Parts: sequence; structure tokens; C-alpha cells
Amino acid sequence: MEAKRKYMAFDIETAKVLPEDASTWKSHRPLGISCAATLLAGDNEPIIWHGGDRMTQDEAADLVHYLEDRTQNGYTLLTWNGLGFDLDILAEESNLLPQCRALVTDHVDMMFHIFCLRGFGVGLDAAARGMDIKGKPEGMTGAKAPVMWAEGKREEVLRYVAQDVRTTLDVALACESVGALRWVSRKGKLRTMKLLEGWLTVEKALELPLPYTAWMDEPWSREEFTGWMQSAPQGDLDAALRT
Repeated sequence: MEAKRKYMAFDIETAKVLPEDASTWKSHRPLGISCAATLLAGDNEPIIWHGGDRMTQDEAADLVHYLEDRTQNGYTLLTWNGLGFDLDILAEESNLLPQCRALVTDHVDMMFHIFCLRGFGVGLDAAARGMDIKGKPEGMTGAKAPVMWAEGKREEVLRYVAQDVRTTLDVALACESVGALRWVSRKGKLRTMKLLEGWLTVEKALELPLPYTAWMDEPWSREEFTGWMQSAPQGDLDAALRT
């Protein structure tokens, strides 16, 4: 397993309230960002980022610059589905697509690592339960956050995003400590995935061979996660993105 990293956990909550029958968020963008949180390994409390009803372009850009500064000072950006969601949304809201794409290369997206290895995703709360770590508040989900924000329940949403980054960091460290991820499946069974080399960065995860997915009715492709970066300038991920 590689040397211990200094992680910076990151998470956003979106602002737009989607229709109840929405099957995908991508057809309803731009979603806006209501708030975000970052947590450096070793810190007791996360930094909370928010504006008014939604973060302005300048406020979102300030968040991008903070992520750049911390990564340039030795921290590894850490998310759960940040490649397929958080960084995609942040790139759009900040109008800093090249900078957000550059953040992806050495970024650890634990959910994407799982997907590249297994062919399916796992929820953060399922991982937290499997690792015996405090997860999301009872009954709370990311889909409810925009509704609560619009209803003025902003302190609750801010506490929620803060807990998400704590959980993200705690899960990463706990898994690295035991060399494996454990999660609770939808059927309530405990599943395990070994992490012989620790968590992989997005770049390294993209180098994994495609998993066997013939048993799935509609398997996802990696482009579901990486597609938003295809129009950006040439960079280190180009060859990997074409696989």
C-alpha cells in the first residue's frame, strides 16, 4: 500500500429543485450550488462554502482556487462520486472547466474506484454502515437538500454537507487502515472489496481492466463519469479517457 496521503474531502449540494419524476439530473442543468464543504485531514471542523440562494460564479471560482491551492500544497482531493457529479457541477458553475479537469488527475474518487473495479456504484452511506462509521442523518439524502434549502432550512443543509465530508474522510481512512472496503448491499448483506494498493486516483482507476458486466441489464460506461471533460484542452487523462 502506498504512503499515507493527506486528504482533503470535498462535497457540494445543488440548488435546483428537480421534478419528482426526474430520472436524471443532467437534463435539468444548470443545477447551481447551494453550499459546499471541504475538510482537511487533521482538522476538527470542515470549511463551509455558501452564498445566498445559490453560489455565484465568483464564489464557485473561489472554491476552485482553494482546491487548487491545497492540492498544490500536498493535499489529495477526496470525494465520493466527485468525478461524475461534484467536479462536473463545480466546473459549470465556476466557468473554470480546464482547472476542474486538472484537479481530477490525482484526485481520489472512491466511488469511481469501486465502479471501475466492480462495474457498479456503492453509496457513501452503505460504505459508512459497512465500516461502522456515522453516515447520513436518518431519512436525509442529497435529493432532499435542494428542497430544504429552498424552504429556508439552510442550517440543516449546512450540517448535512458538513457531515458528508466527515463521513467521506472517515471512510477513506478506515478502509486504508484495514486494507479493504466493506459496505452493506441493498439486500442487507455485508460485502467486501480489498484495497491492496489503497485507494486509486481517477487516473489509476481508469487503467484498470473493464470488469465483467454481462450479468447487468444496463451497465454504465466510464464515459458516464468522464464525459463532461471531453471538450477540455488536451491533458494527462486524454489517453485514459479513450479506453
